[in-house]
Amino acid sequence: MTSDSGRPEIIVEHVTSPSATTRVTRVTTTAAAGREPFVLVAGIGVAASYFEFLAPTLAQRSDVYALDLAGFAGVAKPRGRTPSIAFFADQVEAVLDHYDLASPVLIGHSMGSQIVTEVLTRRTDLNHAVLVSPVVDEHEATVFRQAVRFLQSSLRESLHLAMIAVAAYILCGPVYFLRVLPHMLRYRITDAVGTLSTRMLFIRGEHDATSSRRFHSRLIAACPTASRWEIEGAAHSIINAHAVGVAKLTMRHLDDDLPTKGRMLDEEALTPPPVRTDLAMILGAVVARVREWVSALRGDEAGVAEAKEDHAQILWRAYRAGAWQDRG
Repeated sequence: MTSDSGRPEIIVEHVTSPSATTRVTRVTTTAAAGREPFVLVAGIGVAASYFEFLAPTLAQRSDVYALDLAGFAGVAKPRGRTPSIAFFADQVEAVLDHYDLASPVLIGHSMGSQIVTEVLTRRTDLNHAVLVSPVVDEHEATVFRQAVRFLQSSLRESLHLAMIAVAAYILCGPVYFLRVLPHMLRYRITDAVGTLSTRMLFIRGEHDATSSRRFHSRLIAACPTASRWEIEGAAHSIINAHAVGVAKLTMRHLDDDLPTKGRMLDEEALTPPPVRTDLAMILGAVVARVREWVSALRGDEAGVAEAKEDHAQILWRAYRAGAWQDRG
C-alpha cells in the first residue's frame, strides 16, 4: 500500500467443500512480483480482518488469500460436523485445490498455526510455512491456564485490535467458540511439527504469554531445521501491530536470507502510523469496519465484500506515500 502501482485490489469469494464454506479475501496488487502466493489462517474465533496490514504488505510480493473459516466472521457454522483442527485443515485444503495453489506459503496465527501444521502433515510437498504465535503449550493445555495466559497477553494489545477481536468473537458466538476450544487444547503441535520436512519459521512476540519462549524452545527441539525469531515489544496479536516485522521476516525466510535465530527490534517491526490522515478518513475506516460486521451478522456477503474493499482503499490512501515500502 505504497504507491499507485501497489494499490491493492480486494476480491471476496467463497469456496464450498462437502462439509463447509470458507470466505476467501484475495488481495492482489499490480506491483506483485508473482512469486509463491500467501495463504493466511487466523486463530480461534477471529477473522481475516486481523490481517488488514499484513495482507497488503505481503501482496507487494505475491497474491494473498486470507481465510474466514467456517463459523468465524459470520461464515455459516458447519452442521453435523465436529469443528476440529482436522476439519479446518480440510477447508484450507479445499481452498488450495480450488485455486490450484501448487506452492503456497502458509502462514498461521495462534490456532491458525495448528491448522497450517495439520495441512503440512498431509501435503508434504509444500516448501515453506510460517507459524506466528503458535499454540498450545502442551504443558499448559487447560482452559484455566490458557485463559490466564491470554489475559496476560491482552493487556499488551491496542484498543484498535481489541475492538476487532471483540467484534469477531461476537460473530463467532460463545457456543461455537466453546465447541472449538477443546480441539485447540488437545492438538499436539510439538509432535506434529517433528514429522515435517517443510522449511519452517516460528515467530513470537516478546510479551506473548500464550506462546512462550520456553514453548518455542520445545518446538525447535522437535523441528531443529526451523528458524526461530522474536519481535521486541510485541504480544500475541503480532500480525497486526507488528505486521511490518512479520512481513520482513517472512520474505527474508523465503529468500533464504534469514539467520536461524534472532530478535527484531520493536521500531523495525512496528506498523508505522499513516502518512496521511484526517477526520473523514478515520470515520470512513470505522464505518467500513462496522458495515462489514453488520453485513456479516446479517449474512449479506455482498455487503461484506463492499465494506472490505472500501476499508482497504482507505488504508491505501493513508499509507501510499511509501512508509511501508521503505520499512519493508
